[in-house]
Amino acid sequence: MKKICIPLLGALLLATACGPSVPNDYTASTKLPAIYPDYTNVTVPVNIAPLTFEMEGDADEVVARYSLDGEEYICGGTAVQPDADEWRQLMTKARGKSVKVEVFARHADQWTGYKPFSITVSPDSIDPWISYRLIAPSYVSFEELTINQRCLEDYDERVIVDNMLCGEDMSGQCVNCHNYQQYNPDRMQFHARLNHGGTVIAYDGKVRKINMKNDSLLSAGVYPAWHPSLPLIVYSTNQTRQVFHITDPNKIEVYDFASDMIAYDVMRNEATNIENDPREFEVFPCWAPDGKTLYYCSAHFEYSDSTNNLSEVIRRHKEVKYNIYRKRFNPETMQFGPRELVFDATALDKSATLPRISPDGRFLMFAMGPYGVFHIWHRDADLWMIDLRSGQASPLTALNSNDTESYHSWSSNGRWVVFSSRRDDGNYTRPFFAHIDKDGKATKPFELPCADPDYHRQLLKCYNIPEFMRAPVTIRPQAFADVLKGEGEPVKYVPHLMATDKNN
Repeated sequence: MKKICIPLLGALLLATACGPSVPNDYTASTKLPAIYPDYTNVTVPVNIAPLTFEMEGDADEVVARYSLDGEEYICGGTAVQPDADEWRQLMTKARGKSVKVEVFARHADQWTGYKPFSITVSPDSIDPWISYRLIAPSYVSFEELTINQRCLEDYDERVIVDNMLCGEDMSGQCVNCHNYQQYNPDRMQFHARLNHGGTVIAYDGKVRKINMKNDSLLSAGVYPAWHPSLPLIVYSTNQTRQVFHITDPNKIEVYDFASDMIAYDVMRNEATNIENDPREFEVFPCWAPDGKTLYYCSAHFEYSDSTNNLSEVIRRHKEVKYNIYRKRFNPETMQFGPRELVFDATALDKSATLPRISPDGRFLMFAMGPYGVFHIWHRDADLWMIDLRSGQASPLTALNSNDTESYHSWSSNGRWVVFSSRRDDGNYTRPFFAHIDKDGKATKPFELPCADPDYHRQLLKCYNIPEFMRAPVTIRPQAFADVLKGEGEPVKYVPHLMATDKNN
């Protein structure tokens, strides 16, 4: 039996003979328990799924006692896996308060009682769903690859897109870059590469495959950003390659040797260039919540040898450093203004990527590394945040670790962030969550809870691009595959976009 839990009953809960009980005889430790995942002294949303954990190292038995306002809840076994119904009752009672947690572990006949810790329950709820790509940490192939969605209120996980449904013999398919308009699962997009490639756009029940390859565009769309209200997506268009390091701990380097930005009208199937300067590498567009400002990153890079751009950028890849810029946007005319510098990372001899704006428009979170664009492969990449009111930028010390922090997203109420981190083992990215208060103060992150606390250690997949959603995607994976197997609608290039009805 993996778990035994005694329900929360009233003033004081006493263990019965058939259930776990707190040992009377134990050695008291002044140390916090070494548990995995590490949920000691974290802040969680009131609607989060039960936080299960196990002892690091060998333990024959573990018991946890949760205490709140004179009531106790005792749970134990070979791991701590609270009952879902009792957990919800506990979280509801603890809303805006802290639950005291005491952990006792048995090794042979000896029990150890560890220093208590707390779980603070924020009254701020979290969006009930996230989605992410699950991909093996492989460098040259992808084989089985899915975009999944997971309910944060329980452990329900479902597949959105399965690349194996479009695989044929040796012809594989990569799927990536899922993105939503305002957390709406009915308005989403993702890309498919290689076999049956194209961009799939789902918009209020209609699913289409778009062929964005066009002689007037650098490439098909890559990194997307839905406008908050208009049927408009801004993409970066990138020519990307990767190289392998021989001795560098970062293993590989992924880089652009050319990139631009384009705007795409979903309803008219029209696209136009926003930036088309070969000396600027523009990537990672991101809209402000009011839809009147577009943020993005750009690196200035001038080739000295125009005969072989690929070789030159490989040779000079540590010189490629990205700053954060913005462009004003007029929704009435669909026109963009000149670029404005927001954050000069090069002045710090650094590179800034992945800007994401909080829903209240006050904070801009981004990833910072020593150089380059693909910080997910940089072990020294950290998360930073800019207060757009004051212009002050600083590292998010509470969130960062000694390993990679990269992709991140804000919840719809702006009180939570999810980000990818390799802090567990240095090889696999996993989703972590943290509370951000109205002044930008962050709490200690906690890992995505699973029914089996050892699940992530057994799952040989990376979580890529975690995105919050208000509800699950209801389109079946086979329906997406059927669309992908058809012909894509060729995108129409136009010199500039026309004004459109934002209520479409």
